[in-house]
Amino acid sequence: MLQIAIFSVHSCPLAPLGGQKTGGMNVYVQQSARELAQRGHQVDIFTRWHDSDLPELIEAEPNLRVIHIEAGDRVELAPDDIYPHLPAFTAGVRAYAQRHARRYDLIHSHYWLSGLVGLSLQAEWHIPHIAMFHTLGEVKRRARVGESESDLRIEAERRVVAGADRIVGSTAHERDSLIRLYGADPGRIEIIPCGVDLDLFRPIDKLQARQKLGLNEQHILLYVGRIEPLKGIDILISAVSRLEGKREVSVLVIGGDGRNEEMERLRRLAREKGVAEQVSFLGAVEQQKLPLFYSAADVCVLPSHYESFGLVALESLACGTPVVASRVGGLPATVHDGSNGYLIPWRCPEAFAERLELLLESDLLRQNLGHAARASVERYSWSYVAERTIQLYGAVLTTRGRASAQLPPAGLV
Repeated sequence: MLQIAIFSVHSCPLAPLGGQKTGGMNVYVQQSARELAQRGHQVDIFTRWHDSDLPELIEAEPNLRVIHIEAGDRVELAPDDIYPHLPAFTAGVRAYAQRHARRYDLIHSHYWLSGLVGLSLQAEWHIPHIAMFHTLGEVKRRARVGESESDLRIEAERRVVAGADRIVGSTAHERDSLIRLYGADPGRIEIIPCGVDLDLFRPIDKLQARQKLGLNEQHILLYVGRIEPLKGIDILISAVSRLEGKREVSVLVIGGDGRNEEMERLRRLAREKGVAEQVSFLGAVEQQKLPLFYSAADVCVLPSHYESFGLVALESLACGTPVVASRVGGLPATVHDGSNGYLIPWRCPEAFAERLELLLESDLLRQNLGHAARASVERYSWSYVAERTIQLYGAVLTTRGRASAQLPPAGLV
Protein backbone atom coordinates (compact mmCIF):
# COMPACT_ATOMS: atom_id res chain seq x y z
CA MET A 1 0.00 0.00 0.00
CA LEU A 2 1.36 3.41 -0.97
CA GLN A 3 1.09 6.61 1.06
CA ILE A 4 0.40 9.33 -1.52
CA ALA A 5 0.43 13.10 -1.00
CA ILE A 6 -1.57 14.93 -3.67
CA PHE A 7 -1.25 18.73 -3.93
CA SER A 8 -4.05 20.81 -5.45
CA VAL A 9 -3.21 24.19 -3.95
CA HIS A 10 -5.40 26.64 -5.82
CA SER A 11 -8.57 24.61 -6.26
CA CYS A 12 -10.27 22.25 -3.82
CA PRO A 13 -11.37 19.01 -5.52
CA LEU A 14 -14.59 19.10 -3.49
CA ALA A 15 -15.59 22.57 -4.75
CA PRO A 16 -18.75 22.79 -6.90
CA LEU A 17 -17.97 22.47 -10.60
CA GLY A 18 -18.59 25.21 -13.14
CA GLY A 19 -17.00 28.10 -11.24
CA GLN A 20 -14.22 30.34 -12.44
CA LYS A 21 -11.54 28.12 -10.93
CA THR A 22 -13.23 24.73 -11.05
CA GLY A 23 -13.39 22.41 -14.00
CA GLY A 24 -11.72 19.38 -15.50
CA MET A 25 -8.77 19.44 -13.12
CA ASN A 26 -11.08 19.17 -10.10
CA VAL A 27 -12.78 16.15 -11.66
CA TYR A 28 -9.41 14.58 -12.47
CA VAL A 29 -8.00 15.00 -8.96
CA GLN A 30 -11.16 13.77 -7.26
CA GLN A 31 -11.83 10.77 -9.51
CA SER A 32 -8.24 9.56 -9.83
CA ALA A 33 -7.70 9.87 -6.06
CA ARG A 34 -10.89 7.92 -5.40
CA GLU A 35 -9.72 5.11 -7.68
CA LEU A 36 -6.35 4.96 -5.92
CA ALA A 37 -8.05 4.87 -2.51
CA GLN A 38 -10.38 2.08 -3.60
CA ARG A 39 -7.30 0.01 -4.45
CA GLY A 40 -6.11 0.27 -0.85
CA HIS A 41 -3.65 3.16 -1.17
CA GLN A 42 -3.77 5.92 1.45
CA VAL A 43 -4.36 9.23 -0.33
CA ASP A 44 -4.15 12.67 1.29
CA ILE A 45 -5.16 15.65 -0.88
CA PHE A 46 -3.75 18.97 0.37
CA THR A 47 -5.51 22.14 -0.78
CA ARG A 48 -5.62 25.77 0.36
CA TRP A 49 -8.19 26.60 3.04
CA HIS A 50 -10.39 28.98 1.05
CA ASP A 51 -13.66 28.75 2.99
CA SER A 52 -14.07 29.14 6.77
CA ASP A 53 -17.18 26.95 6.69
CA LEU A 54 -15.08 23.93 5.74
CA PRO A 55 -13.30 21.79 8.36
CA GLU A 56 -9.57 21.25 8.27
CA LEU A 57 -9.98 17.55 7.52
CA ILE A 58 -12.65 15.83 5.42
CA GLU A 59 -12.77 12.04 5.28
CA ALA A 60 -14.07 11.84 1.71
CA GLU A 61 -14.21 8.04 1.80
CA PRO A 62 -12.09 5.17 3.14
CA ASN A 63 -8.37 5.84 2.52
CA LEU A 64 -9.09 9.30 1.05
CA ARG A 65 -8.79 12.55 2.98
CA VAL A 66 -8.92 16.18 1.92
CA ILE A 67 -6.83 18.44 4.16
CA HIS A 68 -7.23 22.22 4.11
CA ILE A 69 -4.05 24.18 4.81
CA GLU A 70 -3.90 27.78 6.01
CA ALA A 71 -2.25 29.96 3.36
CA GLY A 72 -3.52 33.53 3.35
CA ASP A 73 -7.06 34.63 4.11
CA ARG A 74 -9.83 32.05 3.74
CA VAL A 75 -11.19 33.54 0.54
CA GLU A 76 -10.93 32.69 -3.14
CA LEU A 77 -7.72 34.07 -4.66
CA ALA A 78 -6.31 34.19 -8.18
CA PRO A 79 -3.33 31.87 -8.74
CA ASP A 80 -0.76 34.70 -8.87
CA ASP A 81 -2.17 36.05 -5.59
CA ILE A 82 -1.74 32.65 -3.96
CA TYR A 83 1.94 32.50 -4.94
CA PRO A 84 3.23 34.64 -1.99
CA HIS A 85 1.46 32.24 0.39
CA LEU A 86 3.17 29.10 -0.92
CA PRO A 87 5.79 29.08 1.89
CA ALA A 88 2.94 29.09 4.42
CA PHE A 89 1.20 26.30 2.52
CA THR A 90 4.40 24.23 2.40
CA ALA A 91 4.96 24.78 6.12
CA GLY A 92 1.37 23.75 6.82
CA VAL A 93 1.75 20.50 4.89
CA ARG A 94 5.02 19.79 6.69
CA ALA A 95 3.43 20.48 10.08
CA TYR A 96 0.46 18.26 9.31
CA ALA A 97 2.71 15.37 8.28
CA GLN A 98 4.80 15.75 11.45
CA ARG A 99 1.76 16.09 13.72
CA HIS A 100 0.17 12.91 12.35
CA ALA A 101 3.44 11.02 11.80
CA ARG A 102 2.71 10.71 8.07
CA ARG A 103 5.52 9.40 5.88
CA TYR A 104 4.63 9.60 2.21
CA ASP A 105 6.06 7.43 -0.54
CA LEU A 106 5.57 10.02 -3.28
CA ILE A 107 4.07 13.38 -4.22
CA HIS A 108 1.66 13.99 -7.09
CA SER A 109 1.14 17.69 -7.83
CA HIS A 110 -1.50 19.33 -10.01
CA TYR A 111 -0.95 22.77 -11.63
CA TRP A 112 2.10 25.01 -11.37
CA LEU A 113 1.48 26.29 -7.83
CA SER A 114 1.26 22.74 -6.53
CA GLY A 115 4.34 21.83 -8.54
CA LEU A 116 6.40 24.44 -6.66
CA VAL A 117 5.28 22.99 -3.33
CA GLY A 118 6.13 19.56 -4.67
CA LEU A 119 9.66 20.69 -5.58
CA SER A 120 10.28 21.89 -2.01
CA LEU A 121 8.97 18.80 -0.27
CA GLN A 122 10.42 16.24 -2.68
CA ALA A 123 13.87 17.51 -1.74
CA GLU A 124 13.04 17.66 1.97
CA TRP A 125 11.30 14.28 2.18
CA HIS A 126 13.62 12.55 -0.35
CA ILE A 127 10.69 11.06 -2.28
CA PRO A 128 9.67 11.16 -5.96
CA HIS A 129 7.51 13.96 -7.32
CA ILE A 130 5.14 13.45 -10.25
CA ALA A 131 3.78 16.71 -11.72
CA MET A 132 0.76 17.35 -13.92
CA PHE A 133 -0.04 20.84 -15.25
CA HIS A 134 -3.48 20.38 -16.86
CA THR A 135 -2.93 23.66 -18.73
CA LEU A 136 0.33 25.30 -19.77
CA GLY A 137 0.79 29.04 -19.55
CA GLU A 138 3.02 29.33 -22.60
CA VAL A 139 0.50 27.44 -24.73
CA LYS A 140 -2.38 29.62 -23.49
CA ARG A 141 -0.37 32.75 -24.32
CA ARG A 142 -0.06 31.64 -27.92
CA ALA A 143 -3.62 30.34 -28.26
CA ARG A 144 -5.51 33.62 -28.39
CA VAL A 145 -4.56 37.24 -29.01
CA GLY A 146 -4.85 39.14 -25.75
CA GLU A 147 -4.61 36.06 -23.53
CA SER A 148 -2.49 37.05 -20.55
CA GLU A 149 -0.40 34.63 -18.52
CA SER A 150 2.15 35.98 -16.08
CA ASP A 151 5.90 35.56 -16.42
CA LEU A 152 5.73 34.25 -12.86
CA ARG A 153 3.65 31.28 -13.97
CA ILE A 154 5.78 30.51 -17.03
CA GLU A 155 9.01 30.57 -15.03
CA ALA A 156 7.45 28.41 -12.31
CA GLU A 157 6.36 25.86 -14.89
CA ARG A 158 9.89 25.74 -16.27
CA ARG A 159 11.26 25.05 -12.77
CA VAL A 160 8.77 22.25 -12.19
CA VAL A 161 9.47 20.71 -15.60
CA ALA A 162 13.18 20.70 -14.82
CA GLY A 163 12.87 19.39 -11.26
CA ALA A 164 10.05 16.84 -11.12
CA ASP A 165 10.89 13.15 -11.40
CA ARG A 166 8.13 12.63 -13.98
CA ILE A 167 5.60 14.80 -15.78
CA VAL A 168 2.18 13.45 -16.73
CA GLY A 169 0.70 14.80 -19.95
CA SER A 170 -2.80 13.88 -21.03
CA THR A 171 -2.13 13.87 -24.78
CA ALA A 172 0.67 13.70 -27.34
CA HIS A 173 0.01 17.39 -28.04
CA GLU A 174 0.80 18.28 -24.42
CA ARG A 175 3.92 16.14 -24.48
CA ASP A 176 5.13 17.90 -27.63
CA SER A 177 4.39 21.32 -26.09
CA LEU A 178 6.38 20.44 -22.97
CA ILE A 179 9.35 19.42 -25.09
CA ARG A 180 9.17 22.28 -27.61
CA LEU A 181 8.27 25.18 -25.31
CA TYR A 182 9.75 24.09 -21.96
CA GLY A 183 12.71 21.94 -22.93
CA ALA A 184 11.34 18.91 -21.10
CA ASP A 185 13.22 15.63 -21.22
CA PRO A 186 11.06 13.28 -23.38
CA GLY A 187 12.14 10.34 -21.24
CA ARG A 188 10.52 11.87 -18.17
CA ILE A 189 7.10 12.48 -19.73
CA GLU A 190 4.33 9.91 -19.39
CA ILE A 191 1.12 10.21 -21.41
CA ILE A 192 -1.92 9.20 -19.35
CA PRO A 193 -5.30 10.38 -20.67
CA CYS A 194 -8.07 11.88 -18.60
CA GLY A 195 -10.96 9.63 -17.73
CA VAL A 196 -14.74 9.69 -17.61
CA ASP A 197 -17.24 7.99 -15.32
CA LEU A 198 -18.79 5.64 -17.87
CA ASP A 199 -21.51 4.56 -15.43
CA LEU A 200 -22.67 8.12 -14.82
CA PHE A 201 -22.13 9.47 -18.32
CA ARG A 202 -24.16 7.13 -20.50
CA PRO A 203 -26.81 7.58 -23.19
CA ILE A 204 -30.31 8.45 -21.97
CA ASP A 205 -33.32 8.49 -24.28
CA LYS A 206 -33.44 12.00 -25.74
CA LEU A 207 -37.17 12.50 -25.27
CA GLN A 208 -37.00 11.23 -21.69
CA ALA A 209 -34.06 13.53 -20.92
CA ARG A 210 -35.86 16.55 -22.36
CA GLN A 211 -39.03 15.78 -20.44
CA LYS A 212 -37.10 15.54 -17.16
CA LEU A 213 -35.43 18.89 -17.88
CA GLY A 214 -38.60 20.56 -19.12
CA LEU A 215 -37.11 21.29 -22.54
CA ASN A 216 -39.06 21.63 -25.78
CA GLU A 217 -38.54 19.87 -29.09
CA GLN A 218 -36.34 22.53 -30.67
CA HIS A 219 -32.83 21.68 -31.77
CA ILE A 220 -30.51 22.05 -28.77
CA LEU A 221 -26.85 23.05 -28.86
CA LEU A 222 -24.99 22.61 -25.58
CA TYR A 223 -21.91 24.28 -24.13
CA VAL A 224 -20.44 23.10 -20.80
CA GLY A 225 -17.43 24.72 -19.14
CA ARG A 226 -16.05 27.84 -17.56
CA ILE A 227 -17.25 31.23 -18.74
CA GLU A 228 -14.08 32.91 -19.95
CA PRO A 229 -12.79 34.35 -23.26
CA LEU A 230 -10.45 31.41 -23.89
CA LYS A 231 -13.47 29.11 -24.22
CA GLY A 232 -14.73 30.89 -27.35
CA ILE A 233 -18.43 31.00 -26.40
CA ASP A 234 -18.71 34.18 -28.48
CA ILE A 235 -17.88 32.06 -31.55
CA LEU A 236 -20.80 29.76 -30.75
CA ILE A 237 -23.23 32.67 -30.32
CA SER A 238 -22.12 34.26 -33.59
CA ALA A 239 -22.32 30.91 -35.37
CA VAL A 240 -25.92 30.40 -34.23
CA SER A 241 -26.86 33.83 -35.57
CA ARG A 242 -25.79 32.59 -39.03
CA LEU A 243 -27.97 29.47 -39.01
CA GLU A 244 -30.89 29.55 -41.43
CA GLY A 245 -33.22 28.00 -38.88
CA LYS A 246 -31.84 29.85 -35.88
CA ARG A 247 -35.33 30.49 -34.48
CA GLU A 248 -35.75 26.72 -34.04
CA VAL A 249 -32.44 26.38 -32.16
CA SER A 250 -31.85 26.69 -28.41
CA VAL A 251 -28.37 27.21 -27.00
CA LEU A 252 -27.81 26.05 -23.42
CA VAL A 253 -24.70 27.43 -21.71
CA ILE A 254 -23.77 25.54 -18.53
CA GLY A 255 -21.08 26.95 -16.27
CA GLY A 256 -20.20 30.02 -14.26
CA ASP A 257 -20.78 30.85 -10.61
CA GLY A 258 -22.68 34.12 -11.07
CA ARG A 259 -22.70 37.13 -13.36
CA ASN A 260 -19.17 38.02 -14.35
CA GLU A 261 -17.72 40.38 -16.94
CA GLU A 262 -17.45 37.73 -19.63
CA MET A 263 -21.02 36.54 -19.14
CA GLU A 264 -22.31 40.10 -19.47
CA ARG A 265 -20.25 40.51 -22.67
CA LEU A 266 -21.80 37.34 -24.08
CA ARG A 267 -25.31 38.49 -23.19
CA ARG A 268 -24.69 41.75 -25.03
CA LEU A 269 -23.34 39.87 -28.02
CA ALA A 270 -26.43 37.64 -28.13
CA ARG A 271 -28.64 40.72 -28.15
CA GLU A 272 -26.56 42.35 -30.89
CA LYS A 273 -26.73 39.19 -33.00
CA GLY A 274 -30.49 38.88 -32.54
CA VAL A 275 -30.35 35.51 -30.72
CA ALA A 276 -30.81 36.59 -27.10
CA GLU A 277 -34.02 34.57 -26.86
CA GLN A 278 -32.24 31.47 -28.16
CA VAL A 279 -29.33 31.58 -25.66
CA SER A 280 -29.88 30.51 -22.04
CA PHE A 281 -27.19 30.84 -19.37
CA LEU A 282 -27.99 28.13 -16.83
CA GLY A 283 -25.08 28.59 -14.44
CA ALA A 284 -23.38 25.66 -12.76
CA VAL A 285 -25.12 22.28 -12.85
CA GLU A 286 -24.31 19.45 -10.47
CA GLN A 287 -22.32 16.60 -11.97
CA GLN A 288 -25.07 14.02 -11.45
CA LYS A 289 -27.46 16.02 -13.63
CA LEU A 290 -25.11 16.68 -16.53
CA PRO A 291 -25.85 13.39 -18.38
CA LEU A 292 -29.45 14.56 -18.83
CA PHE A 293 -28.25 17.73 -20.58
CA TYR A 294 -25.76 15.89 -22.77
CA SER A 295 -28.41 13.34 -23.78
CA ALA A 296 -31.05 16.04 -24.39
CA ALA A 297 -28.73 17.99 -26.71
CA ASP A 298 -28.40 17.39 -30.43
CA VAL A 299 -24.78 18.59 -30.46
CA CYS A 300 -22.23 19.62 -27.84
CA VAL A 301 -20.09 22.55 -29.02
CA LEU A 302 -16.57 23.35 -27.80
CA PRO A 303 -15.29 26.40 -29.70
CA SER A 304 -12.25 26.80 -27.44
CA HIS A 305 -9.08 28.62 -28.37
CA TYR A 306 -7.19 26.08 -26.25
CA GLU A 307 -7.99 22.85 -24.38
CA SER A 308 -5.26 20.74 -22.84
CA PHE A 309 -7.57 17.73 -23.03
CA GLY A 310 -11.26 18.64 -23.08
CA LEU A 311 -13.03 16.51 -20.49
CA VAL A 312 -16.40 17.88 -21.60
CA ALA A 313 -15.92 16.25 -25.00
CA LEU A 314 -15.39 12.88 -23.30
CA GLU A 315 -18.53 13.30 -21.20
CA SER A 316 -20.66 14.25 -24.20
CA LEU A 317 -19.37 11.39 -26.34
CA ALA A 318 -19.95 8.95 -23.48
CA CYS A 319 -23.59 10.07 -23.50
CA GLY A 320 -23.81 9.41 -27.24
CA THR A 321 -23.93 13.06 -28.28
CA PRO A 322 -21.66 14.20 -31.14
CA VAL A 323 -19.22 17.05 -30.56
CA VAL A 324 -18.27 19.97 -32.78
CA ALA A 325 -15.01 21.38 -31.46
CA SER A 326 -12.01 23.48 -32.34
CA ARG A 327 -9.03 21.55 -33.64
CA VAL A 328 -6.83 22.64 -30.75
CA GLY A 329 -4.79 21.09 -27.95
CA GLY A 330 -5.92 17.67 -26.87
CA LEU A 331 -9.38 17.73 -28.47
CA PRO A 332 -8.31 15.73 -31.56
CA ALA A 333 -7.39 12.88 -29.21
CA THR A 334 -11.07 12.22 -28.52
CA VAL A 335 -13.08 14.04 -31.21
CA HIS A 336 -12.51 12.21 -34.49
CA ASP A 337 -13.52 14.31 -37.46
CA GLY A 338 -16.38 12.77 -39.38
CA SER A 339 -16.61 9.79 -37.01
CA ASN A 340 -18.03 10.98 -33.67
CA GLY A 341 -18.16 14.69 -34.42
CA TYR A 342 -16.36 17.42 -36.32
CA LEU A 343 -13.15 19.36 -35.73
CA ILE A 344 -13.01 22.97 -36.92
CA PRO A 345 -9.51 24.18 -37.85
CA TRP A 346 -10.47 27.87 -37.83
CA ARG A 347 -11.81 29.65 -34.74
CA CYS A 348 -14.40 31.60 -36.69
CA PRO A 349 -18.23 31.55 -36.59
CA GLU A 350 -18.67 30.73 -40.29
CA ALA A 351 -16.84 27.41 -40.07
CA PHE A 352 -18.78 26.36 -36.96
CA ALA A 353 -22.09 27.44 -38.51
CA GLU A 354 -21.41 25.31 -41.59
CA ARG A 355 -20.93 22.10 -39.59
CA LEU A 356 -23.78 22.85 -37.19
CA GLU A 357 -26.11 23.48 -40.12
CA LEU A 358 -25.10 20.15 -41.64
CA LEU A 359 -25.77 18.27 -38.40
CA LEU A 360 -29.04 19.95 -37.52
CA GLU A 361 -30.47 19.29 -40.99
CA SER A 362 -29.79 15.53 -40.87
CA ASP A 363 -31.27 13.31 -38.16
CA LEU A 364 -29.53 10.31 -39.71
CA LEU A 365 -26.10 11.95 -39.60
CA ARG A 366 -26.52 12.91 -35.94
CA GLN A 367 -27.66 9.40 -35.09
CA ASN A 368 -24.70 7.79 -36.87
CA LEU A 369 -22.18 10.06 -35.16
CA GLY A 370 -23.95 9.54 -31.83
CA HIS A 371 -23.84 5.75 -32.14
CA ALA A 372 -20.09 5.91 -32.80
CA ALA A 373 -19.54 8.40 -29.97
CA ARG A 374 -20.03 6.05 -27.01
CA ALA A 375 -17.88 3.28 -28.51
CA SER A 376 -15.07 5.76 -29.19
CA VAL A 377 -14.55 6.53 -25.47
CA GLU A 378 -15.08 3.12 -23.86
CA ARG A 379 -11.38 2.86 -22.99
CA TYR A 380 -11.29 6.16 -21.07
CA SER A 381 -12.48 4.80 -17.73
CA TRP A 382 -11.09 6.17 -14.46
CA SER A 383 -10.09 2.61 -13.62
CA TYR A 384 -7.78 2.61 -16.66
CA VAL A 385 -6.33 5.99 -15.63
CA ALA A 386 -5.67 4.67 -12.11
CA GLU A 387 -3.95 1.53 -13.37
CA ARG A 388 -1.68 3.56 -15.64
CA THR A 389 -0.92 5.94 -12.76
CA ILE A 390 -0.05 3.11 -10.38
CA GLN A 391 2.27 1.63 -13.01
CA LEU A 392 3.99 5.01 -13.26
CA TYR A 393 4.33 5.25 -9.48
CA GLY A 394 5.92 1.80 -9.39
CA ALA A 395 8.40 2.66 -12.14
CA VAL A 396 9.40 5.95 -10.49
CA LEU A 397 9.82 4.36 -7.05
CA THR A 398 11.93 1.57 -8.52
CA THR A 399 14.14 4.09 -10.33
CA ARG A 400 14.46 6.25 -7.22
CA GLY A 401 15.30 3.15 -5.15
CA ARG A 402 18.09 2.15 -7.53
CA ALA A 403 19.48 5.68 -7.46
CA SER A 404 19.40 5.79 -3.65
CA ALA A 405 21.17 2.43 -3.42
CA GLN A 406 24.07 3.89 -5.42
CA LEU A 407 24.59 6.84 -3.05
CA PRO A 408 27.40 6.75 -0.46
CA PRO A 409 26.31 6.08 3.15
CA ALA A 410 25.08 9.14 5.03
CA GLY A 411 27.91 11.21 6.48
CA LEU A 412 30.46 10.16 3.87
CA VAL A 413 29.40 12.62 1.15
